[in-house]
Amino acid sequence: MSGHLVAGLVAGYGIAMPVGAVATYLVGLTARTSWRVGACAALGVATADGLYALVATIAGAAAAPLVAPVMGPLRWISACVLVALAARAAAAAVRQHRAPRMAAPRDDGPPSPARAYAVFLGITLLNPTTVVYFAALVVGSGSGADTDRPGQAVFTLAAFAASASWQLLLAGGGALLGRALTDRRGRLVTALTSSAVITALAVRLVVAS
Repeated sequence: MSGHLVAGLVAGYGIAMPVGAVATYLVGLTARTSWRVGACAALGVATADGLYALVATIAGAAAAPLVAPVMGPLRWISACVLVALAARAAAAAVRQHRAPRMAAPRDDGPPSPARAYAVFLGITLLNPTTVVYFAALVVGSGSGADTDRPGQAVFTLAAFAASASWQLLLAGGGALLGRALTDRRGRLVTALTSSAVITALAVRLVVAS
């Protein structure tokens, strides 16, 4: 059982720690909104990682071949969604910066925690690399035919916990960044920089495929 726990923790941190477009968007969103919104978004990412870990432990070697035929379209969809989110965030930041100081900014308002959770769950599920990553770990460790259900549950929960802890750490960094850059110009620069990085990483996702 301890082997499944360690393997799950290692797998969860392994997929969560590389900083990509989703992580950048998470930090930027928390900086513009609140810790509560960022934490729910972080849990959305971790939920997707946990679901894919569960799929990998159950399906084993069959998981990767099933996803392979649709990896190309999923990469394009994921990149388009990320670019759209980056553009929306940049446009909202510019509108708020240009609004009169004493007037209420014309913005759609920050997303609710539930909406942030759903958005980040969706964009993470669109990333087929995650399920391929977990499937490769399962197959490589020789546990693809493992019928130890408690062990599979421990692996999945450990992967979720590891991913959640890292994503919450990123959200915390975003909250600290938001408090540090409280002036109008600082928030504008933060939002535009975040949007530019997200766009570049989304393009790289497609180009590198």
